[in-house]
Amino acid sequence: MPLPERMAEAAVGNGRQAGRGGRGIRWPVMLAAWLGMAAAVSAQDAGAPRQALDDAWWTGPMLANSAETLPRGHVLVEPYVYDVASKGTDAFGSRAYVLYGLTDRLTVGLIPIIGYTRVSNEPDSAGIGLGDQILQAQYRLTRFHEGGWLPTLALQLQETLPTGRHDRLSRASDGMGGGAWATTLGLNAQSYFWMPNGRLLRARLNLTRTFNGHAGVTGASVYGTGPGFRGTARPGDAFYLGASLEYSLTRRWVLALDVFRSHGGATRVDGRTDPPGALPEPVRTRLGGSDAYGYAPAVEYSWTPNLGVLFGLRVVAGGHGTRHSLTPAIAVNLVH
Repeated sequence: MPLPERMAEAAVGNGRQAGRGGRGIRWPVMLAAWLGMAAAVSAQDAGAPRQALDDAWWTGPMLANSAETLPRGHVLVEPYVYDVASKGTDAFGSRAYVLYGLTDRLTVGLIPIIGYTRVSNEPDSAGIGLGDQILQAQYRLTRFHEGGWLPTLALQLQETLPTGRHDRLSRASDGMGGGAWATTLGLNAQSYFWMPNGRLLRARLNLTRTFNGHAGVTGASVYGTGPGFRGTARPGDAFYLGASLEYSLTRRWVLALDVFRSHGGATRVDGRTDPPGALPEPVRTRLGGSDAYGYAPAVEYSWTPNLGVLFGLRVVAGGHGTRHSLTPAIAVNLVH
């Protein structure tokens, strides 16, 4: 299980995931094309020398989630440490996957998140704070088999708990959450292909949609409200589309690349301000949505099939309403 849901949005403080809203109709087309490629590759010359599936040791790429589930009774722990660096800001964070195989097909767990923000020419965070924490469950529908065309497919459910501080802020850098409950539904796919030299190439595809609730807001907040404000904020629903490729260079060394596209809907803020010595004033604002796209190259190294490390860099290369950023990260993957 890598970082997306992981780092991609939680690192910037709200723990909500995004994708491409208006292009949701393309998801089935992309999935069908991906399955077609799997069928075509599976039909290639089966006599070519091939790397065995168990000869490749993976930690997972930086962003794309696995479609696999843990065997019953097994545990995966994968902490990430990262720095979301954009103009004048460094958002340091840690995000850990702690997952347990409840059955062979069902994995459950939690994703604890903490963070600290350093800002140029403004006060830094008062200290390390909790972000919005995440509960997760994943149910595997199918499993890839060598010689077949069907990938591993799984349904994923995440529930974001509004534990991060989002309002009553004495400094903006203390904002670590969104204040709203959020439910994310996702479809994860994973398959394997053999290159002409016989080495393994692992591919993943993630599609998610996030439904956000309302957040009560008092005073200065992550939504840009001032000290005298009282009301609510309704973050827009979000979509995310991500894909990855991992190339097994040797048994221990893997080269990985993620690409992603995201969209977050507009946020509505309703309430009133109550300035001292003046009449209350109604407030009704709409914060524009955001779009982003980028990529994340990474290198994986595994000491054993159950212990490995990843070094990666996420690049937000463009979009609308989103700052360009570089996010170096390191993660340790341990399965027991």
